[in-house]
Amino acid sequence: MTSPGTRRGWSPDTLLAGYESCTLPGWVPAPGGPSARAVAAGGAAPLLTLVRPPRAPEAPRGVVVHLHGYNDYFFATHLADAFVDAGWAFLALDARRAGRSLRPGDLPHYQGDLREQASDLSRAVAVARRTWPGLPVVVHAHSTGGLVAALWAHAHRARRGADAVVLDSPFLSSERSWVRPLEDGALRALARRRPMQVVASRPSWYAGRMAERWDFDTSLKRPQGVPARAGWLAAVRAGQARVARGLRIRVPVLVARAARSGADVVDGADLDTADTVLDVTTIAALVPRLGADVREVVVDGGVHDLALSRAEPRTAYLSAVRDFLAGVR
Repeated sequence: MTSPGTRRGWSPDTLLAGYESCTLPGWVPAPGGPSARAVAAGGAAPLLTLVRPPRAPEAPRGVVVHLHGYNDYFFATHLADAFVDAGWAFLALDARRAGRSLRPGDLPHYQGDLREQASDLSRAVAVARRTWPGLPVVVHAHSTGGLVAALWAHAHRARRGADAVVLDSPFLSSERSWVRPLEDGALRALARRRPMQVVASRPSWYAGRMAERWDFDTSLKRPQGVPARAGWLAAVRAGQARVARGLRIRVPVLVARAARSGADVVDGADLDTADTVLDVTTIAALVPRLGADVREVVVDGGVHDLALSRAEPRTAYLSAVRDFLAGVR
């Protein structure tokens, strides 16, 4: 799919009526580096896409930059509406090889180094700061995007990154998750030899259930799932190992998760009321390792993407986020 924007500026978004999008060139990894494999996989330099809603507050309190997860892209207009109604401008990022940024020949969502997606996030935050100078910027990130955002915020602790971070069910650990990794040593060796080797592939019954309740492009958020490849999983595991050692994020962090996990099985009862992708107990255990000012909210009845939960838990989640944003300066 060709991105709907142009490098010259904003144009009407082809996926969401009234929205606009633009594409920007992404960071190209150094030849021979671990992330260079991702460029070779797609055969072309990466692009990232920014998406903005049709309205923004007249005098915004700040800007929210949203980053999606794996097998995902931005489509949740109600999320943008919630931030705008709370007085915040909003930008969504479709990172390289995802959503609007996916191009023919790309391996969907592949990155051989999490710094690839982190560099896309840096570009998005830079655009937010140029567009709304002097205002606070909050990164709102989901699942794998949440892992990337946490590492990015840690890396930017000594220079200007975000002013606060909201992590929606971040993929901080692979333990009891949708993908069960090989032993790390074997995984790293496989990633060096055959980074594109598929190490896990299965349908996402969760995505299928979400497609029954939400309007999105199932070629971009796929009920059949997106295979996990050795290079991608090794990069994720390296990032998760860094989280386990402890980060020093210096800005306020809100970590939100569902109250419980459940089985991702066809027609499963938990698909509407639990996180069927990640294990919430491992998220809870790693929350204290992110930084000194970290708060946690637990959403009863929430699903993996809390913003896609049923009405009551979704409202509870968005209310908690708005309360958190009220304290951001």
